[in-house]
Amino acid sequence: MEIYQNELDINEIQKRWYNDSKNLNCGALITFVGIVRDDDGIQALSFDIYEPLLKKWLQKWQNIAEKDKAKVFFAHSKGDVKVGESSYIAAVLTPQRKVGLRLINEFVEDFKANAPIWKYDVKNGERIYAKNRSQKLSNAGILAKD
Repeated sequence: MEIYQNELDINEIQKRWYNDSKNLNCGALITFVGIVRDDDGIQALSFDIYEPLLKKWLQKWQNIAEKDKAKVFFAHSKGDVKVGESSYIAAVLTPQRKVGLRLINEFVEDFKANAPIWKYDVKNGERIYAKNRSQKLSNAGILAKD
């Protein structure tokens, strides 16, 4: 898990992940890059992250990936990320392409639904919770059980 202040340097991250993976006898390194787009005139998105819960969520995914002899990579921004910049990159390293395509899709969908990252619109320099584009996390309440 990699957390960065503001936008991600996608080229550096992808190059490093590739270099760390190229000699592991896997056939596919499949990445997904999230790019901040202009929704409703925003200037940027801003992110808050609850890192202990995010580590737990990501460990669950590492365990899922290991069953398919795969590995998951993940980086996300905290703070402000301007329109056109990247806030999120994920990758799956796997021996086979089809497994990797399935895993990256499932990972990204679960991330959108369950990762403890909160999104805010930045308009006119003001940070506004993006309630209409956010999802309530299951089991995120103070009395939730593991």
